[in-house]
Amino acid sequence: MHIAIAGNIGVGKTTLCKMLSKNYKWTPLYESVDNNPYLDNFYEDMQRWSFNLQVFFLNSRFRQVQDIAKSKKTIIQDRTIYEDAYIFAPNLQAMGLMTLRDYENYLDLFKLMESFVSPPDLLIYLRSDIPSLVEKIQSRGREYEEGIRIDYLKRLNERYEAFFANYKHNHLIIQANEIDFQNNKSDFGLIIEKIDSNLSGLFK
Repeated sequence: MHIAIAGNIGVGKTTLCKMLSKNYKWTPLYESVDNNPYLDNFYEDMQRWSFNLQVFFLNSRFRQVQDIAKSKKTIIQDRTIYEDAYIFAPNLQAMGLMTLRDYENYLDLFKLMESFVSPPDLLIYLRSDIPSLVEKIQSRGREYEEGIRIDYLKRLNERYEAFFANYKHNHLIIQANEIDFQNNKSDFGLIIEKIDSNLSGLFK
């Protein structure tokens, strides 16, 4: 089974992925951040490095999806291949941070990969407002994230909302800025209840 977590930068995807993998004994697959050779460059000069960064993430997540398809384990994935193509890349192009030529090239590559990809059995969307995202980004103190623009986060949020408004597969929306699942056991328990209810419906 394939579970995935989607959401904006700083919303808590990796934290929730770790907590759910521990609770359910699922195998976690994390986003390639620490070994990403483009992240620092991207936040210093988004226009120059946007295409390189997106291709790196696309390749990384396609490999993850291939591994998931081969695995007999239940795997929980931190961010999906769909977010790269339907949220981050078009947002960069719309903001003038990726050329139309690069974006079309990227999209052609994604469409080829998408033909080999199945959607997750459950996609969990962590939704949050911008002030909460900014607070969390600042609190985790990643140097390369210090230059993230507010308008960049806002546009990503808008694209996430549009994506999930049209997403036809099984998904669950969690209002992350209204709960503290990391430090409050009852809040985490509410998420567990929602997941259990959703997954039980898959096997009826």
